[in-house]
Amino acid sequence: MERRKLLALSTAALALAPFHGLRAQDSNKPFTTEQLDQMLAPVALYPDALLSQVLMASTYPLEVVEAARWSQANPNLKGDAALAAVKDKSWDVSVKSLVAFPQTLQMMNNQLDWTQKLGDAMIGQQKDVATAVQRLRAKAQAAGNLKSTPQQTVTTQSSGGASAIVIEPSNPELLYVPYYNPAWAYGAWPYPAYPPPYYPPPPNYGAALMTGMMFGLGVAAGAAMFGGWHWGYGGGGWGNSYTTVNVNRATSITNNFNADRYRNGQWNHDPAHRDGVPYRTPAERQEFGQHRPDSAAQRQQFRGQLDGRGADGLQNRGVENRPAENRGVENRAGGDRGAFGDINRGGSGASRDFNRGSQSWGNRSWGGGGERSGGGGERFGGGGRR
Repeated sequence: MERRKLLALSTAALALAPFHGLRAQDSNKPFTTEQLDQMLAPVALYPDALLSQVLMASTYPLEVVEAARWSQANPNLKGDAALAAVKDKSWDVSVKSLVAFPQTLQMMNNQLDWTQKLGDAMIGQQKDVATAVQRLRAKAQAAGNLKSTPQQTVTTQSSGGASAIVIEPSNPELLYVPYYNPAWAYGAWPYPAYPPPYYPPPPNYGAALMTGMMFGLGVAAGAAMFGGWHWGYGGGGWGNSYTTVNVNRATSITNNFNADRYRNGQWNHDPAHRDGVPYRTPAERQEFGQHRPDSAAQRQQFRGQLDGRGADGLQNRGVENRPAENRGVENRAGGDRGAFGDINRGGSGASRDFNRGSQSWGNRSWGGGGERSGGGGERFGGGGRR
């Protein structure tokens, strides 16, 4: 079993290694406004609770891969039913919560480099992330593309003389994940070198969107929503903001939740769930007790080992039943990783993702109509698109 774990961890390190190229050049520099807006554009218009849980989970990318694999293997479990089935898993509560939303989880798995970059920003620049979310929401609202619908309610919340834009489900027990093309949602995009990536909805959801917002399946997963945002304005930005945790709800999701980490209701990254994925900066590695050689030669040998973004290289890691307390990061194997390299400089990769999303999907029709499916806790959102 120990050999199996070590092999799995080595495979995980190889999976992430191909994306280290540009990370080594600027990993000590904070993400810029352009980079943050680019990476957050696909999810900034999510309801606050889902957005916060996606961002929390992104700090544990290998657990996201495990959960996505589980979800693929259990396609008939959705919403609260899926949540109950993973209660004993060793994943972080944020990762567990996303099995209720398999399409969102699969997007994070398919775009693992983007997911990892979101996590890096969340760990190192949470206040800047909050400011970027509000900046993007304000752009969408000014463009006339963010408003209340039967699926979600958009309101404002005053703080420090400014107004935060808050997005909540219209029905707290039924959450709809919005799909939209960032090139449309935010109006004229101000950073040509950093075009926002577009990850279209699954093909069975309907046509990829050039304009408009689509709401897919309404997920009966009120029990999965434990996160949120405290929007706090100050110093010319939303730097007094942070993600929140409803401890009572989180405790009901998992059997291994450590409530002591969240006594003030504020989220804190838990390095025990990092699974050896290197942190972005030396200061973060020191803060979270992660010690490993940082050899350029060692990193170089990982190049080209795996094809793709790495998710397909992760096999059964044998961790589902291991105790959480045995998951320390100090001695994990793995070289310096990098991900979503093109977001560091704009560049052709981000443009290719953007262009593929905009152009390569067929003209599929979107069905709707309020039909409730059996057993999965889902309901088709009538009309779906506005």
